[in-house]
Amino acid sequence: MASKHHPICSSPFSVRAESETLPALTSYLLSLISIKQSNLCVSADVYSTSALLRLAEEVGDSICVFKTHVDVIDDFSDRTIKGLQEIAKRKFFLIFEDRKFGDIGSTVQAQYTRGPLRIATWAHLTNAHLFPGPAMITALHSAASKTLISLNQSVSTEITTGTPRTSIDGLSTTGTDPEPDDDPFPSSTHQFQPSSSYEGNTLSPTSPSFDTSHRRSSVVTATTTISQTFEPCPPNPATLSRSLSSSSGDRPFDRASALKELGPPPHARGLLLLAQMSSDNNLLTPSYTKTCVSIAREQKDFVVGFVAQENLNAEKEDEFLVFTPGVGFPPEGSEKGKGDGMGQRWRGPREVVRDEGADIVIVGRGIVNAKDRVSEAERYRREAWRGYEERVLNKK
Repeated sequence: MASKHHPICSSPFSVRAESETLPALTSYLLSLISIKQSNLCVSADVYSTSALLRLAEEVGDSICVFKTHVDVIDDFSDRTIKGLQEIAKRKFFLIFEDRKFGDIGSTVQAQYTRGPLRIATWAHLTNAHLFPGPAMITALHSAASKTLISLNQSVSTEITTGTPRTSIDGLSTTGTDPEPDDDPFPSSTHQFQPSSSYEGNTLSPTSPSFDTSHRRSSVVTATTTISQTFEPCPPNPATLSRSLSSSSGDRPFDRASALKELGPPPHARGLLLLAQMSSDNNLLTPSYTKTCVSIAREQKDFVVGFVAQENLNAEKEDEFLVFTPGVGFPPEGSEKGKGDGMGQRWRGPREVVRDEGADIVIVGRGIVNAKDRVSEAERYRREAWRGYEERVLNKK
C-alpha cells in the first residue's frame, strides 16, 4: 500500500501549500510547517489542565500540531480549552483532538458537538475509524459546518419596559417607569379580609383585595439582533512560498514576520482517517487501509489525511497528509524498534519521514516524560526536519 515514490513525497511543503484543490486548513498547515520548519506533533498524554497547559507552553515553539486526549483530563472545563487556545494562537500550532470516532452518524454528531467536550467548537482536527461506513464522514462534516456557523453568529437581545400613557391626541404610548409618587401599587392597598359570603378564610372575588382598577398595565419590548463575523482567511500560500524561498545569506528569513503574515488558522475543521496503527497485531488490514484511501478521495473537502505508518498517496491527484505515531528514540542500549511492552513499537523520526514518506510525526511519552521537554522537543523537531530535507531536498 505504501507509495513512497509518489511525486508528493519529493515536493516541498511550501509548494504543496500552493495547490488550489487543497482544503484551506491543509494549505494553512503546510505553510505553517514550512515557516516553523517543524513537522512535529506532540501527543499530550497528561491528566490535568495545569499539566496540559504547561506542556503546550513548553513545546509550542517546536511543534506544528498539539494532540490532545481531553476525555482523560480529570478537571476538564472551559478554562482548559480557553487556556490551550490562547497558547496555540500565541505560539502558532493547530489543535488535534484524538477522539477516534467510530459509530453511526447521529451518535458521532452528538459526540462531536455536544456534552462537556464540544470538540467541534475548538479542535481544528479530529480523527475517526472508518468501520461504521462513509456516512459517518458526511455526518461529522455536516456537524462541523453547522458548529462553525453557530460560533460566528452572535445574538443579543435588548428588553425595555414601560407603562402605557395617554398622549395629547388620545393615543396610548409607552412611557418609562413611573415616578416614585406615581406608584402603581400605593401603600394604602387594602388588607385581605375574609368574606362573609364564604365559609372559613376564603377570599371573596369581590373583596377590595382584588380591586385592580388602580393598577397600570405595562409593555415589554424585546429587540433581538443577530450578527455574523468570520475569521480572516490566511494569505495566499503562493505568497508565503515565495517569501520562504526569497531568503538568502545576506537576507535571512524572518520567521516572526512570516508567522504574523500567516495569521490565525482559517475558519475550518478537518478529519484524519485512522488507516493504519503502530501497535502489534492490530486489525487494520491492507484491504481496510485501501478502502480508507478510496473513500477519502470522495470526501477531500473534509478529509485532510490519514493516521498511518507510511505514505498512502497513490493516484496522481492524491495530496493527503500523513500523520505517523509510534515515533521515538530508543533508550540507550536498547534494541532498535523496541516498544513499551504493551504492543506499541517506536521508530525514529528521521527514518519515518525520510524512508516511509510521513509528513508529520507524532511523539508522546518521548517528550512528555523528558526531564527537559523544551530541549527534547527541539531534538525531535530537528531530526524529523532532517528526514524531510533528505527526502525532498536531497540534503545529506
